[in-house]
Amino acid sequence: MTDQTMVEEVIVEETVLPETVVTAKAEEKIYELPKYNESATRHFDLLDTKLDIKFDWANQYVIGKANITSTPLFYAQSKMMLDAVGFDIKEIKVNNRIATYDYDGIDITINLDREYKRGEKVNVYIDYIAKPNEAPIGGSAAITSDKGLFFINPLGEEANKPMQIWTQGETESNSKWFPTFDKPNERTTQEISLTVQDKYKTLSNGKKVSSNKNSDGTRTDVWKQTKPHAPYLFFVGVGDFAEVEDSWNGMPLTYMVEHKYKEHAKEIFDHTPEMLSFFSEKLEYPYPWDKYSQVIMRDYVSGAMENTSAVIFGEFVQKTGRELIDNDNDYIVAHEMMHHWFGDLVTCESWANLTLNEGFANYSEYLWAEHHDGAEAADFHRVNELRGYLGSARQQGTHPLIHFGYDDKEEMFDAHSYNKGGLILHMLRNIIGDEAFFAGCNKYLKDNEYTAVEADELRIAMEDITGMDFNWFWDQWFFAAGHPELEVTHTYDAADKTLILDVIQKHEPTNEIPAIFVLPMAIDLYDSNGTLSTFNVTVNNRNQSLVLENVTSAPSAVVMDGTASILMTIDHAKTEAEL
Repeated sequence: MTDQTMVEEVIVEETVLPETVVTAKAEEKIYELPKYNESATRHFDLLDTKLDIKFDWANQYVIGKANITSTPLFYAQSKMMLDAVGFDIKEIKVNNRIATYDYDGIDITINLDREYKRGEKVNVYIDYIAKPNEAPIGGSAAITSDKGLFFINPLGEEANKPMQIWTQGETESNSKWFPTFDKPNERTTQEISLTVQDKYKTLSNGKKVSSNKNSDGTRTDVWKQTKPHAPYLFFVGVGDFAEVEDSWNGMPLTYMVEHKYKEHAKEIFDHTPEMLSFFSEKLEYPYPWDKYSQVIMRDYVSGAMENTSAVIFGEFVQKTGRELIDNDNDYIVAHEMMHHWFGDLVTCESWANLTLNEGFANYSEYLWAEHHDGAEAADFHRVNELRGYLGSARQQGTHPLIHFGYDDKEEMFDAHSYNKGGLILHMLRNIIGDEAFFAGCNKYLKDNEYTAVEADELRIAMEDITGMDFNWFWDQWFFAAGHPELEVTHTYDAADKTLILDVIQKHEPTNEIPAIFVLPMAIDLYDSNGTLSTFNVTVNNRNQSLVLENVTSAPSAVVMDGTASILMTIDHAKTEAEL
């Protein structure tokens, strides 16, 4: 038998739930302030720094005693912090009394004997040993090591290399051999006593005020500078040099080279007296320091450095007279000399403002070429500087000339601070004219001598001289990034006797690069006979048509930026005949 299974139809009713929409919470925008590297906050005003220095060549140590006189900048202070990297601290005194302190290997925080108010002087004495080789060592493309003080061939083991000591303070490396507030917006006078073996010569900032032989075969030279400058400009040099003397307006000049180059020393630093006259007259501000010494050192970590009145160069400038015929040192000598006004006398207050030092030094090369070799040589130099900047912009990108957002202060030593800075000064000179430009430079120097500055102080000086507003110029060239890229076509209307130029600013704008640059410029037209007509115009739109009237015949050549002074690229469509 088969069981009969009764199958019942079961109907299941579905309950339809309303659709649930799951919406991801909108991603919240994160707002951040842009990166800003501020100028260092100063609590004290350093007044004077006295150093008593000896050297342990075998261990590459600096045996030092520092006497630092300062006063609170504004607010009352009971502690003082100084930069001192990699020191052994033996003793610290405040006003001749033993003081307590905290030291982390980088900064010393000194407990003063009481609270000091503005105007009250406090003296801090530090007995120390600096060990620059044992401190953390970094470097950059521009300055390959930041040791601060360097012993060259210290044991005399390299037969063909002299034993030397030299320092490199920029950017903030002098605090690896003496305690200080190692920032560019600080200034102090100085006195340095250097005790060395009697066979060596020494060099430092200012005047050598005494030199005394000691009973142990050493000699102590005392160098003193009574005008204040930034700590990164302190310099010490020791070695066996040939020393060639010269003078300018009664001021001593010294050229220090290796002995086999003695007869070439004046040629190596050729035109030094003439350059001092030229820049002093051009700026209407006489060279402001005690002397001008130039020394060549082995294994130097950069090209050259404008230590006040004691300039150091790498050995690449050391050449024979024959080698100098086609490869002189004029540009680098001019560059470091100009720093004695722009950098040493008036100093950028932060590394973000570095172009206030380097832009002027870079432009000094153009000015010297223009004076000594003529306009054509100067313009050729400018073209090379422009190519250097544009190449850097293509490969590494652009940033504002005044660059508060750098990742590392060493990045500021680039084709912006140098090349672009000089090119912008040339543009400004072309806009306002020679007389106004150099009068503005003079006012800037006089108003800010022996102080630290930021970019707007240069603008204010130029505005005060000319009566013009230059915020537009500073905004687009100093505080913005990039440069204009123009696309230009032109047509001639014979009936109306007009030349029409269609100009497009085709560069890609960003948060830092303006969509529109304001570009006052000359347009040069040449007719078939070579006669020149110049039209002054201003390009100030993204797309713009410029109409030049009373052009009596079709020009054979049209030249945008006839003065060749604007930092830009131009793609100008031309016929074969025009080319």
